[in-house]
Amino acid sequence: MTSATTANWAKAQLHRPSSILHNYNKDQLGGSKASVFLPVRRSDHKRRAASNFLSIDSSSVVTNPSLLSPLQPANKQLPPVGSNSGANHVSPQWNILQRAASFAFDAIEDALLAKERQQPLPKTADPRVQIAGNFAPVPEQQVCQSLLVEGAIPESIDGVYLRNGANPLHDPVAGHHFFDGDGMVHAVKISGGEASYACRFTETNRFAQEKQLGRPVFPKAIGELHGHTGIARLMLFYARGLFGLVDHRDGMGVANAGLVYFNGRLLAMSEDDIPYHVRITSSGDLETVGRFDFDGQLKTSMIAHPKIDPETKELYALSYDVVRKPYLKFFKFSPDGIKSPDVEIPLKEATMMHDFAITENFVVIPDQQVVFKLEEMIRGGSPVVYKKDKVSRFGLLRKNATNGDDIVWVECPETFCFHLWNAWEEPETDEVVVIGSCMTPADSIFNESDENLRSVLSEIRLNLKTGKSTRSPIISDGAEDVNLEAGMVNRNLLGRKTRYAYLAVAEPWPKVSGFAKVDLQTKEVKKFIYGAHKYGGEPFFLPSGNPVVDGNEDEGHILAFVHDEKAWSSELMIVNASTLEVEASVKLPSRVPYGFHGTFVGSDELKKQQ
Repeated sequence: MTSATTANWAKAQLHRPSSILHNYNKDQLGGSKASVFLPVRRSDHKRRAASNFLSIDSSSVVTNPSLLSPLQPANKQLPPVGSNSGANHVSPQWNILQRAASFAFDAIEDALLAKERQQPLPKTADPRVQIAGNFAPVPEQQVCQSLLVEGAIPESIDGVYLRNGANPLHDPVAGHHFFDGDGMVHAVKISGGEASYACRFTETNRFAQEKQLGRPVFPKAIGELHGHTGIARLMLFYARGLFGLVDHRDGMGVANAGLVYFNGRLLAMSEDDIPYHVRITSSGDLETVGRFDFDGQLKTSMIAHPKIDPETKELYALSYDVVRKPYLKFFKFSPDGIKSPDVEIPLKEATMMHDFAITENFVVIPDQQVVFKLEEMIRGGSPVVYKKDKVSRFGLLRKNATNGDDIVWVECPETFCFHLWNAWEEPETDEVVVIGSCMTPADSIFNESDENLRSVLSEIRLNLKTGKSTRSPIISDGAEDVNLEAGMVNRNLLGRKTRYAYLAVAEPWPKVSGFAKVDLQTKEVKKFIYGAHKYGGEPFFLPSGNPVVDGNEDEGHILAFVHDEKAWSSELMIVNASTLEVEASVKLPSRVPYGFHGTFVGSDELKKQQ
């Protein structure tokens, strides 16, 4: 598909209010075109079979954790996974029993969909909202070399900028949240002032199977698992697994959120699975190596925001479980990839924990008011719940801890930070300082709310001596008070006191109209706005490479994908982080949807890639 036809195709999708979203052709993705929100008519006897299935007591699913945990398929007969570069999907070689089971399960699914469509979807689960406009998915793009560059790419930038995002392979058939989409990594390789671009799906276990089947079959954790139909959908999925129609033993994650380059490997992550290893080729293309468990050491899922200590080069991570205790575990990896024993963190209930922070000596763990209550599905609600009577708190655990009981908890009422940008210690006051964006309503990303979302950049002080906390907005000037969300500090100072933070100006929410450079000491805010009809995502700060000394912390560049919604074209914008002046713009051959988090792999690091 040429850039011109891609633009025309994308524009057509933007103006399709009743049907979403991407009509990939078979040559592009190996799947058949799917219709959205159009129930498939099947015979009445299959409808009756479905009704009998739906009469099962739904409470048994929630009270029996095994029904929400991976089961072992009785007869795994899936075809081998192929490349996603263009081959048509291959029909599974099922036996007679499996074909009959598939026939019955399809009828049940039709009944579920018919029941779901009788009720309006909330905005947080409506694909016409969640993946409209430039949130809509795109097909893969093979490497395009020698891209047009306006201005001059700085000589200090030599390597590959990568950004992850959600990009559903198939049209949603029911509810869909933006976070539910399949992972796709966008890569711009820069060398000698020239640039190339490619984007590829991360070929997860679920992606490979759904590509072969030609339709979505794995449950979507946020968009679909609501109420009784959500419970029935889970039961249906695991029933398919018991007959070998799907296989969830190798994970159900989408790998669409975070990226980290550690010990010679680029890892794509979402907190519902272990990471996936993605290799960067010499041409700047991407290929999925496979699910990466650190040579058998990692047995559980891993949070999508692990932290690399800039001095020790150790990687710190968390793993949380929404079904059974321990709900939370902490672990770390040595620079050469050796995992520490798990440290179980005592929690009374499963808590949403998307991010955390590190200091020189501590891990900072948020235990906040958004929790998982699977029993809410019995009442017809979402399992992601805002628990008003819970008091938010932060746990401080030494990095070398071996016992979770050594954690020190400091309460911080009415605080929910989806992301934490940095933290550091101030020994003179016995405090740990945490910089994060505090979001209200706390569960507004997951559950529909009439209240406007606010994301306030805040300084949280945790006093280790008194056990008290304070929280205050960093920006006090009302004229400068805007939603500040995705972003970062100089990663060479992670866990140490930093002066600057670079954060997305999330206005009008959920779009990003620019980024802000915030001076955490003086509270001064400098904004860079992308321009009329232009929106982007996370601003990635790339240090210049020089040692950080007083006065040069902001020496480097901001890299950000920017999309012009009027011209329907995308670019990689390179902005001087000190002066906030554009130095270069790389014109991209195809549209880059709004996405999540990124990283940069330098040319020297690429030489050590495994």
